[in-house]
Amino acid sequence: MALRQIIRFRFNSFSVLGSRSMGGGEAGSGAGKGGGSGGAIRDAGGAFGKKEAANEEQYFRKLQAKQLKDMKDGLEKEVKFHEEQIKAHQEALKRHKERLDKLDD
Repeated sequence: MALRQIIRFRFNSFSVLGSRSMGGGEAGSGAGKGGGSGGAIRDAGGAFGKKEAANEEQYFRKLQAKQLKDMKDGLEKEVKFHEEQIKAHQEALKRHKERLDKLDD
C-alpha cells in the first residue's frame, strides 16, 4: 500500500508540467497575448516571438521527459530492492521452519 502512495505522490508531483497552457491568443504573437509579457523578443511578436515560444515549449517537454525517466529509474530501483528483501525474508523463513522441524524430531 505504501508503494502505491509513493507512486501516486511522485506522479502527481511531476504531472504539473503537463498541465501548462497559454492564455488567449497564439504563443509568441506579441505582448498581452498568451498571459502577459514574456520578454523583449516575445513582446515584439512575429517569427522570433513564435520561435522563442516553441523553444520554451521544447525545453519543458525535455524537462518533463527527463523527470519521468528519473522517476521510472527510481521506481525500478525500489522494485529491485523490495524483490531482494522478499528473497532474503523467504530464505529466513525457510531456515526457521527447518529449525522448527528439527526441534519437533
